[in-house]
Amino acid sequence: MKSAILAGLLALTAATSAFAASADWRQDATAADRQRLSRLDAAWRTALRQASSSPRDLKALGPLVKPDAALARPQPTPGAYRCRTVKLGIGGADQGAGLITYGWFRCQVELTPGGDLILRKTTGSQRPIGHLYPDTSRRLAYLGAVAWGDEGPARYGRDPERDQVGVFERIGAQRYRLVLPWPKQESTLDILELSR
Repeated sequence: MKSAILAGLLALTAATSAFAASADWRQDATAADRQRLSRLDAAWRTALRQASSSPRDLKALGPLVKPDAALARPQPTPGAYRCRTVKLGIGGADQGAGLITYGWFRCQVELTPGGDLILRKTTGSQRPIGHLYPDTSRRLAYLGAVAWGDEGPARYGRDPERDQVGVFERIGAQRYRLVLPWPKQESTLDILELSR
């Protein structure tokens, strides 16, 4: 039993250490992802227009779907969170419409011994994992990748179809969002909401 636990901890440590980040997200991001994040405002506008066919659902989400809702001090406290995904503009930028709000799952924010903040979704069929980098007083930058099904952790830079870029913001007391513009699958804008 002890050896199984030790093996699991070593695998987790190896997976986390493989994600060592630089001090500046721009150094670690691909040119395509830097460009994708530079178009964040356009993604918000397009996604909200596409989701306007569901005005009650949008209103019920409150600050989660307001582009200017970010508050100061975006760094999350390490630990366990509940999290859910909201997809705006289902079908992509050209044919997208509506929104989908998924149920709650579990996420984790980890502070590594080297000082990196790692965000990971630990349950569900789509599980992003990535680094949170200092960016502005109201947001952190995020570089990560998504694992599907029962795969092990994904890693940014290995597969452009799985790579993610976005911003992490605080939108309330112990309430955060990870905003992913122009994701490679399904939607125009994905939002991962985290709360305690």
